Amino acid sequence: MFIQTEDTPNPNVVMFTPDRLVSAEGPLDYPNEEAAAASPLARALFAIDGVAGVFFGAAAVSVTRLAEGPSWAEMKPAVLTAIMDHFASGAPLVDVVAVEAAAAEDDSEIVAEIKALLDSRIRPAVAQDGGDILFDRFEEATGTLYLQMRGACAGCPSSSATLKAGVEQMMRHYVPEVERVEQTL
Repeated sequence: MFIQTEDTPNPNVVMFTPDRLVSAEGPLDYPNEEAAAASPLARALFAIDGVAGVFFGAAAVSVTRLAEGPSWAEMKPAVLTAIMDHFASGAPLVDVVAVEAAAAEDDSEIVAEIKALLDSRIRPAVAQDGGDILFDRFEEATGTLYLQMRGACAGCPSSSATLKAGVEQMMRHYVPEVERVEQTL
């Protein structure tokens, strides 16, 4: 099995790209060890000293390390071994799948447009850096769109710039009702 490693804009996150599909269920975020209970691979990764978060995209595993923990040089061999062992075992990525609904029937036309733009243009771009952006809510009265950053994007030093210079400008261009974009935690 071949696994490529790639740095991300977040110095505490490295993206591990195996030569196979990682998550057919869509992006899965495990921001802490307790959240990882449903995933054998996430549990194995959290067992490695210094792992602070795990994110599964369709084609990559993004691992976040503790800023004050071991270096990537110390952690990469253990992370690579855990990923290889998991895929060699044939175990499922998750024991129980929680599927997010792409669009609820009660979404307004504006919210449906926002979600479509996120899914078609924004999420694929941030996935290349090992992250994801999810719709949280849109407040029509203020024109404020709230998004949640996950994976390598969560806590990334450039996430504010990504939201303001990239996402906010694109949203304002295609969905004029959006006046500003804010990050939720």
